[in-house]
Formats: sequence, structure tokens, C-alpha cells
Amino acid sequence: MSRPKAPYVTPWTGEAKVPTSVVVNASGVAYTDPVHDALARDPDGTLWELRGGAAAGRPDYADFHPERQRSTMDRLLCAGCNGPAARDKRGMLWLLPLLDTVTSSWEGVRTAIPPMCETCAEETPLLCPQMREGHVKLRVQEAELIGVRGTLHPRPGEMCVPDPDALILYDSPGMPFVVAREAVRELRRTALIALVATTALPRTRPAKGPRTVIG
Repeated sequence: MSRPKAPYVTPWTGEAKVPTSVVVNASGVAYTDPVHDALARDPDGTLWELRGGAAAGRPDYADFHPERQRSTMDRLLCAGCNGPAARDKRGMLWLLPLLDTVTSSWEGVRTAIPPMCETCAEETPLLCPQMREGHVKLRVQEAELIGVRGTLHPRPGEMCVPDPDALILYDSPGMPFVVAREAVRELRRTALIALVATTALPRTRPAKGPRTVIG
């Protein structure tokens, strides 16, 4: 039996998180294993979640593979195939799930989903359950990398637990204390191309962000 298709950035159940422990000091968070720590640092020194194993089993559409997501977001490649994303005079092509958020313009939406090529923009709603529930197709002229989403660890002496879903903006003092799992871009100068909804749309509201934003 052939393996099901899945977008390039989607992890598989065979790609488990590498079991790691962390230490936090005044300089930031680090993996206690120096090899893991070195492998998990990006060129800016940010620590990233590690995945191991093989792309086998079932696709996990509720998550991203950290390394593949970061690579496609950094290089603005297609989330579906890792090839060039579609561009025209209106901008780069983006496909986002509706979930429970609808805005009138989609201006300023922050997303961890990379752009797409034309072919993958047609195929992905057939593969991804979230996209099947409703999605929007945008053309975007500006998409600035603004930060990362991940687990924010408290500084030494802070009496709180790690926040597993924090958005940490670049140049934030919290950046050394995050274990990142997604790069995030803010979409600007957007043009709505299509909106596909399978159920009645909720009332217009601001886009929901992560629970904590550090900037």
C-alpha cells in the first residue's frame, strides 16, 4: 500500500521529538547535551525543537516539522512541495485555514504557514483536515519574519512554569529563553483571492494570536 501524501512541512508520527532536557541560566535556555544544543541552534543562536526518526506512519496535520517549517519560511518556499512559491504582480500566494477566525482584510495576520505554489494550493485542501473545514487564499506583497513561536522558559528566579505557546518577537529580551518550533511571518498588503467555507462564517473579529507575546 502506498504512503499517503502530506505537505512537506507536515511531520509524520514516525518523526518523534528528540528526548532532551534543558537548563536555564542568566544567559538563556540550552540543551544539557552539547551535541543536541549545537545541532539545534540556528545561525542567530536561537534554540529549536529537535525531531528524529523517519517520515513514516501517519501525517500529523496539527503540527509542523520544526526544521522543514523553518527552512521553507526562511527561504519563502512552498509549504506543500518545498519548491518555489507562486508569485505574480499581486504578490506571493498564501493559503490559510479559517478555523474560528475571519477578518475583513487579512491584513497583519501572523502565521506559521509558509506560502504555496499554485498546484499545492489546489491539492492541500484535499489533504489537510483544517483546510477542508474552510480556508482563504491570499496574495501577499510583504511578509516579514517577526519572530518564533515555541516554549518560553522562565528566567532564573521567576516563579512560573514554561509557556508552551508563546510568540517571541525578534530583538525581544525573551528570545534567549525560548525553544522555538515555528518561524512566524506577518502578512501585509494582502489581497483576498478566494474564501472557501464549509459552514456558516463567524462574525468578523481580529485574528487570534498565541497566548503570550513577548516583544
